[in-house]
Amino acid sequence: MKTIKEILLVLTCTALALSARAGREEGVPTRHNEATIAQLQTEMASGKLTSVELTREYIARIGGLDQGKEGVNSIIQLNPDALKMAEHADQLRRHGTVLGPLHGIPVLLKDNIDTGDKMQTSAGSFALVGKPALHDSTVAANLRAGGAVILGKTNLSEWANFRSFEATSGWSGRGGQTNNPYGLDRNPCGSSAGSAAATSANFAAVSLGSETDGSIVCPGNANGVAAIKPTVGLTSRAGVVPISHTQDTIGPHGRTVADAAAALGVIQSRTYDGRDAATGGVPLGWQHTGKTRPKNIPTDYTQFVDPNGLKGARLGLTRAGLNGFDPNVPTPQPVLDAFENAVAALTEAGATVIDLDAAGFTFPSADGEFFVLLYDFKGDIASYFATRVGVPVAGGTLQDAIEFNDAHANIELPYFNQDIFLLAQTIKLDPNFVDPTFGLSYNQALLIDHNVGVNGIDAAISKFHLDAVVSATDNPAWATDLLYGDRFIFGTSGLAAAPGYPIVQVPAGQVFGLPLGISFFGTAFSEPTLIKLASGFEAVTQARARNLPTFADTLPNRHIQGTGLQPPRQNAATVKPQDARKMPHHM
Repeated sequence: MKTIKEILLVLTCTALALSARAGREEGVPTRHNEATIAQLQTEMASGKLTSVELTREYIARIGGLDQGKEGVNSIIQLNPDALKMAEHADQLRRHGTVLGPLHGIPVLLKDNIDTGDKMQTSAGSFALVGKPALHDSTVAANLRAGGAVILGKTNLSEWANFRSFEATSGWSGRGGQTNNPYGLDRNPCGSSAGSAAATSANFAAVSLGSETDGSIVCPGNANGVAAIKPTVGLTSRAGVVPISHTQDTIGPHGRTVADAAAALGVIQSRTYDGRDAATGGVPLGWQHTGKTRPKNIPTDYTQFVDPNGLKGARLGLTRAGLNGFDPNVPTPQPVLDAFENAVAALTEAGATVIDLDAAGFTFPSADGEFFVLLYDFKGDIASYFATRVGVPVAGGTLQDAIEFNDAHANIELPYFNQDIFLLAQTIKLDPNFVDPTFGLSYNQALLIDHNVGVNGIDAAISKFHLDAVVSATDNPAWATDLLYGDRFIFGTSGLAAAPGYPIVQVPAGQVFGLPLGISFFGTAFSEPTLIKLASGFEAVTQARARNLPTFADTLPNRHIQGTGLQPPRQNAATVKPQDARKMPHHM
C-alpha cells in the first residue's frame, strides 16, 4: 500500500511529465496520438477521417517534433508521393474498395528497404545515394498492394550496425543521430532505431525494421513499443540491404501488439518469393533444425490477439544474460527489480512460470554466429550492389564500399571506423575452408547455429512442455555517446538469432521513466502463439499507456538540478576555527 506522500509524488511526477510533453507538442497535431490501426480504420470507414488528413497530421508532427536540433531525428526522408497515395486510398474507399487492414494507413520503412519510387534507399550511407532503387522490395510491394501509404524512410545505424565494433546505434553518415523520444539524450538502440523511435513518437501508425540479431526488438525495448521479429523466411528479404541471408528478417514496430500483428499479416510472403530462397524452404537459418515451412500461413495475425492470452500458459523463464555481457559491469538493481515485477505480472495474469535456470537448463552459446554473418555479408552485399545503378557502389563489392568510406572519411568515418567491413573482407568464400581467425569453416559454424535452436529454445519447450520462453529484452536506453559508443549491458535476442526463430517484444515497465520490455521466444513459425501471449501481457500491464514518451531533454530528470546556489553569508563568525578541522577530505 502506497502512502499518501508516495501517491502525491507519483501524481506530481505524472503532472510534470504531461506538462513536458504538452510543451514539446505545442502546435503539432495530437488528435490521433496512440490511436490504433483498428480505431483509425473505424474513423475512416465512418467518414470522420480521411487518409489524406491522417497523412497530413503525421507529416506535421514530424515537422514539429522530429526535425531540428532538439528533435527525434528518426526520419531520413519523406515520400514526395505520400499524399498522392493517401488520396488514391481515399478514392478507393469512396468506391467501396478496401484492400486490407493497412488501407490508407501511413507506414514508415527503414532506409535499407528498397522502394522503387523517388526515395533513396541508402542504409544510411552516401555510398548508396544517387539513383533510387529500380524496384520495390517485396515487403514494400505488399504494402502498396494492401493500400498502405508509404510515408517515408527512417534513419538507422549505418549499414544496419555492421560496420564497426565502436559504432553508436542510430547514427548514420546520411541521417545523423537518431534520438529517443522518452529522453532525447538517450539512445534508441539497434539498427532499426528510427523505425521504433518514429512509431513511439506517433509519426506513423507502424514502421518496418530489419533484424539480424536484436535490431527490431532492442529498439522496441528502448522506445517503448511492441516489436515482432518474424521467423526467417516468413517475410521476404528481397530488395533489402543485407547482412546475412541466414539470419536477416523484416518485421514491424507498433504501439500495440495488435498493430504490429496487422502489419505482419500484410508484409509477409504467404507463397514462395523467387527473389528470396528462404521463403521457399531452402536450408537457411531455422531450416537447419529440420522444420519445414507450414502450408497454412495465417493471413491475419490480429486473430491471435487475446487480452486473456496468458491464462493457462506455460512459460519458461530465463534470467541468463541479465548479469551482463561484462561481469565487471553489473546490471543496475532498479532494472532487475523492474524485470521481477514483470515476472510477477505473468503469474498474476494466470501463467505458470517455470524457472529454467533453477531447473538447470542451459541455453547453448552461438559461437559460430559472427563468422556466419561475416561470411554471408561479404557475398550478400555484393549481390545487392548488383541490383543497384547510379550509386557509387553499384555493381561493386564490399571492397568498393570500404574504399568509398576511406575516400569520404569526413562524412562516413567521423566518429568510428569500419573494422567489421575490413574483417569481413578477409573472409574466404569457401564453405569448407577453415578460417584461421575463427578456427572453423562456414559449414561448421552453421552446425553450431543449428545446435542453438535444437538444444536451446526447441529443447526447453519440449522438455518443460512450454508455450514459449520469456526473458527481459535489453537494458533500458543508455545515454548516447559518440565518443565511447554504445553501452549494451545485456540482451537476449541471441537466443533466437542464430536459428532464425521469432520473438515478440512488448513493453513491460519503466526504470526512471525509461521503458523496459520483455521478449517471448518460440520455435519457427510460432508467431500466432507469441502474439497471443504478448497481447495478454500487454492487456494486463498497460505498460506503454502508463509511460508515454515526453520528448524530455534528458532522463532521468528528477532531483538532478540540485537546490541552486545560495549567496554566501558575510558573517565570518558563523564558521568557527574548530569546525574547519571537521571538514571531510577527498570530496
